[in-house]
Amino acid sequence: MTTAQDTGWVGDPAIALRVEEGFELAAVDPDATPAYDGSKADGVADLADDSRLDELQERLYAASRNGAADQAVLLVLQAMDSAGKGGIVRHVVGSVDPQGVMLTAFKKPTPEELAHDFLWRIERRLPEPGFIGVFDRSHYEDVLVGRVRALAPADEIERRYDAINDFEARVVASGTRIVKVMLHISYAEQGVRLMERLDRPDKHWKYNPGDVDERALWPDYMAAYQTVFDRTSTAAAPWYVVPANRKWYARIAVQRLLVEALETLDPRWPAATFDVEREKERLAATMPASSA
Repeated sequence: MTTAQDTGWVGDPAIALRVEEGFELAAVDPDATPAYDGSKADGVADLADDSRLDELQERLYAASRNGAADQAVLLVLQAMDSAGKGGIVRHVVGSVDPQGVMLTAFKKPTPEELAHDFLWRIERRLPEPGFIGVFDRSHYEDVLVGRVRALAPADEIERRYDAINDFEARVVASGTRIVKVMLHISYAEQGVRLMERLDRPDKHWKYNPGDVDERALWPDYMAAYQTVFDRTSTAAAPWYVVPANRKWYARIAVQRLLVEALETLDPRWPAATFDVEREKERLAATMPASSA
């Protein structure tokens, strides 16, 4: 569907950004704007024209509230620190009705969570029917940080890839569309963004000294991400790698991916569960003649 929102799009981001067989993360230019030839100003304007996303989200929520549908969308956001996950949540997901959004920012597992399988805490936060669920980090931390930092034995890490695929297949079969996004920034760009957090007192709260330690492991993380894409980008739940050095592009790209996911579900406005004409008559009887 072509709308005013598509002014700079020259292709389908769901195709241009999708991880297919033979994909190489090292070949992705973090400065690129795949399938989009507009300027930053065009991108900002397209992001502001969020009426299509708003309508689809409201239809999804309305249909489920009346029991007319059991569908949901799950947006999984993974990235290196400072890549812009928070900006996606604020500027893309934040544009829709918050009562239809379930946001979870996964942190270091608690003792209770560690006592269960790694997917236990994930399954508990899956979106209810009618909701857009957002995972700021996710079960993929267990095969990214878990692998790089050797937080689990190698055979356990291997087991998790298949467990993730089986889990996501079940989630999709239940009616939830999964949109998995890796926001890809360069090593140099991350350094600039982290330095900005140190230069600005209003951003000190965002800075974590551990981020510098993680930078030292950048090649290991890139290799871990490559393995994730090789092992878990499936037909049911593919990965999308979004170049994110340009924040404005990353935001409109994720916006379009959400729109396309919702269009695939095609939620419909639920039919009235009452006699509309009869209710009009009853309401009119309570109103002054000039108003009715």
